[in-house]
Amino acid sequence: MLQPILKIRQTPAIIGIDADLGVFSITQPKAEVNITTTPGELNVQSSRPDLTIDQTRARAAYNGGSVLDMNKRIYSGIQQLYLQAIARRVEQGTRMAEFFKPGNTIAEVYGMDTEPNSFPEPCGPASYDNVDIHFETRAPEISFRAAQVDIQVERHRPETEYTRGKLDIYMQQYASVQFIPPELNVQT
Repeated sequence: MLQPILKIRQTPAIIGIDADLGVFSITQPKAEVNITTTPGELNVQSSRPDLTIDQTRARAAYNGGSVLDMNKRIYSGIQQLYLQAIARRVEQGTRMAEFFKPGNTIAEVYGMDTEPNSFPEPCGPASYDNVDIHFETRAPEISFRAAQVDIQVERHRPETEYTRGKLDIYMQQYASVQFIPPELNVQT
């Protein structure tokens, strides 16, 4: 005959853990940048070219020019004519001193002197090159100042924040031991 057996039921303990991770929060405000620019400067100063036209000699050739210039030409011309007349008279006197030579008679020496004394030319000489043109240019004055850039940067440190997570430990199931006795037949 079989003997009834004692039954033992065992339930293990179960520990429950509910955990949430911690959270890091890192923020960093943007850096503040301040840029100041001084613009470059370019200065160019140019002067107009100078054109000089001198028509003094052309006017002197057309109408004698200014009264002062015309008088100078007449005066210097009269001096030349006077010196030429003196030279001619000296030559005539020299020839008359040698009147015995053939061709030195009074008629031949003084008779050939029929040209009138000319008056000096009051106008200047005519020429295609009587107008003087002078053209003068000057280089421009250039000054340059380079642009300047000033950059100021203000940086901010990062802001770190940590939020702790939760950790719950609990008994989800308690350990237990159950003894189940065999059924006994009490009728016998």
